[in-house]
Amino acid sequence: MTRSEQHWVRAAALADIKSNGCTVAQVNGHTLAIVQDEDRIHVIDNRCPHMGFPLDRGSVSDGILTCHWHHARFDLCTGGTFDQWADDVRAYPVEVRDGGVWIDMAPRLNPRQHHLQRLQVGLERNIPLVIGKAVLPLLEEDTQAVEPFRIGLEFGTRYRRAGWGPGLTIHTCLRNLLSRLDASDRPRAVYHGLSAVANDCDGEPPRFAVQPLPTPSADMGKLKGWFRQFVEVRDAEGAERCIASAVRAGANHRQLADILFAAATDHRFIDIGHPLDFTNKALEALDVAGWDCAEAVLTSLVSTYASAERMEEANAWRHPIDLVDLLEAAFEELPTALETGRARRQAWRAPETFVGRLLSDDPNAIVEELLGALRAGCTAVELAGLVAYAAALRIARFPTSNEFSDWDTALHTFTFANAVQQGLLRFESPELLRGVFDAAMSVYLDRFLNVPAVRLPDAGESVADPQKLLEQLPAMLDERHQVDEAARLVARFLASGGEPDKLLSVLGRLLLREDRDFHTIQMLEAAFRQQERLHGLPTARMHVLVAAVRYLAAHAPTMRAQEQTWRVAYRLHHGESLFEAAPAT
Repeated sequence: MTRSEQHWVRAAALADIKSNGCTVAQVNGHTLAIVQDEDRIHVIDNRCPHMGFPLDRGSVSDGILTCHWHHARFDLCTGGTFDQWADDVRAYPVEVRDGGVWIDMAPRLNPRQHHLQRLQVGLERNIPLVIGKAVLPLLEEDTQAVEPFRIGLEFGTRYRRAGWGPGLTIHTCLRNLLSRLDASDRPRAVYHGLSAVANDCDGEPPRFAVQPLPTPSADMGKLKGWFRQFVEVRDAEGAERCIASAVRAGANHRQLADILFAAATDHRFIDIGHPLDFTNKALEALDVAGWDCAEAVLTSLVSTYASAERMEEANAWRHPIDLVDLLEAAFEELPTALETGRARRQAWRAPETFVGRLLSDDPNAIVEELLGALRAGCTAVELAGLVAYAAALRIARFPTSNEFSDWDTALHTFTFANAVQQGLLRFESPELLRGVFDAAMSVYLDRFLNVPAVRLPDAGESVADPQKLLEQLPAMLDERHQVDEAARLVARFLASGGEPDKLLSVLGRLLLREDRDFHTIQMLEAAFRQQERLHGLPTARMHVLVAAVRYLAAHAPTMRAQEQTWRVAYRLHHGESLFEAAPAT
C-alpha cells in the first residue's frame, strides 16, 4: 500500500447512499456526513463548524448544503462556506470502488495556518465566537500567546483611525495577567483581549500613518523638543512624524519612552490619565510583540496627546486652591531635590505616617512631603509606589453610598499612578517624575470619595484552611452588593496565611467570567502590578488586593454574554454537543 493509499477507508455502501440520499458514518473517530447530490457523492464532517449542529439534518440544493440551525451554507465539493461567521467544513476526497464509498482520511494540512486565517476573519468582522474558536487551538502550541497577541496589536493599530484606545489597552492588560492565571483560563483571557480589539475597530476607518522625515535625524534631543512643541500646539501630524522619525533613526525603548512621557506630563493629568496609561501599555505591548512594531504602535498614540484635555483648563485644579501653580513651583525645585537625595538613597525609609500624609486635606503639605522624600533619598520609583498605594486606599475605603460613577474617579487616579511607576521603572526621567506629583494631587482631589471613609476590613479570627474561604468568593460575586463582604473575605484569607498567588488566579477567573469592562480590567491589572512590589509589606499588599476585590464586586455580576460565547467555543473545541435531541413521544 502506498503512503497516500494507506489513508483510504471504506465508509459505506453506495447502495445505502443512493436509497437515502444521505447517511452518517463513523470513521476513525470522525462523524461524517455522506451526501449524494445529483450523480456525485460528497463527504464532509457532520458537525457544523459554526456551533456543531448535525449537517445530515440540513438540506441540499444545487451543490450547496444549508445547516438548519443558523442557515450557514456550504459548498459540498470543497466544504467552503458562504457565511464567514461559520467557517469552512472539512470536505474529504471520495472515490466509489466496487460498490463502496471510500474516503481519504489523511490528516489536514497546516491546521495552524487555517486557525490564524480564521482569527483574522474574526477580527475583521468582529465575531467573538470565531475569535474564540481560533484562539483555543492556537494556544495549544503557543502557550504564551505571542503570535495571537501580535496579530491583535497590529490589527488594532491599523484599523482604528483614532489610534490606540481601550481595546488595545484591554488586550495588553490581559496579556500581562496571563502568568497570574491558571493555565485553563489563559486562552479565555486572550479571547477577551482580541475581542476587545475587534469591537474597538468595528466600523472604524483605517488609520493612515504619517511617514518619517526623508532622512530621519539621530538627534533624539532635537526630535524630543520638536515632538513636545507640536503636542503643545495640538499639531498631531507634526508630532507623529517626529515619533516615526525617531523609530526609523534607531531610537531604543528608553529613548522612545523618554520622548513620549515628557510630552504626556508637560500638562497636568491630561485626559484623566488615559494618554499616559495608554503609552505605558503600548510600551509593554512592544516588549511582548517585538519592537519591530514600534513605528505603527507608538505613532497610534499621538492623537490622544494632541487632543487631550489639560487640567490647567479644569476648575477643580484651579479653585479654590490653584494646584497647577503649586505644582509648577514644586517642579522648579525638583532638580535640586534629586541632586540632594542621590547621596542619601541607601538610608531613606518611608515613615509610617507618610502615606497618611498623602491622604491629608492640605495640598501644600502633600507637595512638601513629596519633595522632602526626594531630598531624603527616596527614589522616583519608590515615591511613585507610595502615591499609587495612597490611590489604592481611596478605593479600599470607598463608601458605596457614593454615586456609582465615582468608582471610576478613584480608579483613574490609581491606574494613572501605576502607569507612572511602571514608566519610571523603564526610564527614570525628571519629566515623568512630574506625573507622581500629578497623581498625588488627584489623590487629594479624590478625598471627598472617602467621606465617610469605609473602615479597612478586620481580618477576624484566623481559619485553619483559608482555601475554603476562597472557594466562597465566586458564589459571593454572583450576587449584587457584596463589596464589603468580599473585602472581608479577602482580608481574612490573607491574614490566615492564604497564598496571594491563589487569590490572584481566582480574581482573574472571576474577572474573565464577567462581560468585558475596560475599567475593571484596568483596575485588576494595576492592582496585580502594585501588590508585586509590596511583597515584603503584607498589610499594604492586603489593602491593594482589598481595593481590587471591592472594585470587582461593585461591578459584578453582569449579564455574562461574552462568557456564554466563550463556553460555546470551548465546548466545540473539546467535541461536546451543544444541542439535545428531542425526546421520543
